[in-house]
Amino acid sequence: MISIKEACKVLGVTPKTLRLWEKEGKIKSVRTSGNHRRYVISDLIGDKKSSDLTVAYARVSSHDQEDDLKRQEIVLESYCAAKGYNFELISDLGSGLNYKKKGLVRLIKMICSSEVNRLVLTHKDRLLRFGSELVFSLCEHFGVEVVVINRSEDSTFEEDLATDVIEIITVFSAKLYGSRSHKNKRIIEQLQEVAKTL
Repeated sequence: MISIKEACKVLGVTPKTLRLWEKEGKIKSVRTSGNHRRYVISDLIGDKKSSDLTVAYARVSSHDQEDDLKRQEIVLESYCAAKGYNFELISDLGSGLNYKKKGLVRLIKMICSSEVNRLVLTHKDRLLRFGSELVFSLCEHFGVEVVVINRSEDSTFEEDLATDVIEIITVFSAKLYGSRSHKNKRIIEQLQEVAKTL
């Protein structure tokens, strides 16, 4: 059970609209002992989910990988078109460790407001380097099918670990790089040398 304020966030409407829908019988609420409205979230989601939208999500870590981003987009568009999906493409350029990427935040909001029926990725790690399982759990909770096109190319645990370490060093280096300190520049150079040996 959620409050009217929370229900408005889920549905993306004002309290006035929500009260009007209730009056028209489109949705229903339960009253508390203090006469406050409470809504069953599954009822709201059931009413909200009306389209069969597929979201195709692509991501790369840096600007020098923009060609790879274009390739991902082409693969995703071709796959969705071949399946006859009604789809929207969302692309991000940013680290797999960054949870605040504009496209990712938008995708999560769409999943939680039940605007998405299917999520398509080229590879599992395109979503997030760490924490993708949390997004997949959200998908499961909200009834969103997850399609990973290249499951057969999953890397080994050791390869994933090496890639994760390089990603962490790269992000750490980028944050230090803005500093003018010679000491920080030396640290960056040392980290980059270590990354090359992995």
